Amino acid sequence: MSAPNHLDPRLLRAFVAVAEELHFTRAAARLYVAQQALSRDILRLERELGADLFVRSTRRVALSADGDRLLPYARRMLAAHDELLAAFGEARPLLVDLNSPGLATGRRVLHRARELAPECELMARFESGLTFAAGELLAGRLDASFGRFAGLDPALRAQLDQQPVRYEPMAIVLPEDHRLAALPEVPLAALAGETVYAGAGNPRTPEWTDLARRLFEGRGIGIASPAPLAVGDEEFQRLMARMRNPVLAVVDFPPMPRTVVRPLVDPVPLSPVSLVWRKGLTHPGLDALRRAAAQLTAEGGWLREPADGWIPAIDLGVISPHK
Repeated sequence: MSAPNHLDPRLLRAFVAVAEELHFTRAAARLYVAQQALSRDILRLERELGADLFVRSTRRVALSADGDRLLPYARRMLAAHDELLAAFGEARPLLVDLNSPGLATGRRVLHRARELAPECELMARFESGLTFAAGELLAGRLDASFGRFAGLDPALRAQLDQQPVRYEPMAIVLPEDHRLAALPEVPLAALAGETVYAGAGNPRTPEWTDLARRLFEGRGIGIASPAPLAVGDEEFQRLMARMRNPVLAVVDFPPMPRTVVRPLVDPVPLSPVSLVWRKGLTHPGLDALRRAAAQLTAEGGWLREPADGWIPAIDLGVISPHK
């Protein structure tokens, strides 16, 4: 590769998007640009560098040797560029994963952060599971997410930072004609003999399945076998209606047709929720998220554990509240 005197960060951002997606249409959608414009930017970068960065065919796109060599440098340059802009109040949009459109904790934090920092663009994403989101955080395709930090692999946790936000009371979603549906609250002991769906087999959410295993251990409650991965609310509802298993959830879980949501009690199981981001990230939007989370936590007593609450010991050790 030749050495140009200047490289437009926009061209490098286009290159990184294509390098990570290995698909021009998906990369263009990710950058909110037309595919033709993205292709022109890649060609311009190749001309300026004097190198072919991709091997293209009718079926696939792959990095060339020069493209593979450029990628780590491009990522570092863009990270430094973003940090510089953030320092002077001209940050790019902050991409915030809320896990699922119906869950309330992350959405409330995001809405408060937008009120605190209206000059920042905070954009919601929905990646369904902190384990999957963690990989996106480390790849730079997301900036922040919410979920059970202690449920992540220690190697992932070592590259991320977190702020405890809420001990979220858990619930059970039941078919409306289930034997327990008439109860206003469901004691955990009443679920003995039931098989409960808790995301087993979903590669995006093993932290949730692990929480369920810890909760159900010794209580005679089974975990439903892996089911086909349902993408989207409609497919999830269809699959759950066919399986008719109770579903482990949180109290804010949005109701599904022909089901009821009932809080779990005796004890009250709590799902620890943290705000999670990659180490070293600096962005005024992240600062606003952290302030918003701290405000809501204090206002709602979100980190107060009830006398009859249950939290796995491993979670208490990992997410002890800190400044």
